[in-house]
Amino acid sequence: MLDIPSVSAIIASLGVLIGVVFTVLEVRSLAKTRRTDMLWRLYSSFNSKEYLEAWLKVWNLEFEDYNDYVNKYGLPFSETSVNVAVGMVCNLFEGAGTLIEKRLIDLDIVSLLPIGLTWKKIKPLAEGARKQYNQPGLWVGFEYLVNELQKREQQIAKIQ
Repeated sequence: MLDIPSVSAIIASLGVLIGVVFTVLEVRSLAKTRRTDMLWRLYSSFNSKEYLEAWLKVWNLEFEDYNDYVNKYGLPFSETSVNVAVGMVCNLFEGAGTLIEKRLIDLDIVSLLPIGLTWKKIKPLAEGARKQYNQPGLWVGFEYLVNELQKREQQIAKIQ
C-alpha cells in the first residue's frame, strides 16, 4: 500500500509532467502562429500597390549590364523613381534573405515569390554597384536567398 507522502509525490510528479506537455504544445502553437504571421506580413508587403508598382517597374527595366543601366537610368543611388523602385524590391528580398540566414523564417515562406527572376534582372546592377561604391555587402542577403532557393530546387530535383 502507498502511504500519503508517496501518493502526494506521484500526484506532484504527474502535475509537473502534464505542465511540461502543455508547455511544449503551447510553444509549438506559438511557433506556428509566428510563422503564419511572418508569411502574412511578407505577402502583404509584396501585394501592396506601392510594392507591386515598384516590382513591375524593376521587371520592365531594359539594360544589358551595369554601364548600360547607368546610361539609361542614372547611378544606382541617385534619387530617381527607378532607383527607388529598385531599392524597394531589393530591400524586401534582402530582408527575407537575412531572416532566412539567421533562421528566423523558413525558406518555404518566401519560395513562391519571384525571387530568382528578379535576381536575374538585378544581378548585373548589384555586381556593378558593389564595385563602384566599394560595397561588397550590397544585397548579399538577396543573393543568399537566391542561392538557398537554388539549392532547395536541386534537392527536390534529386528526390524526383
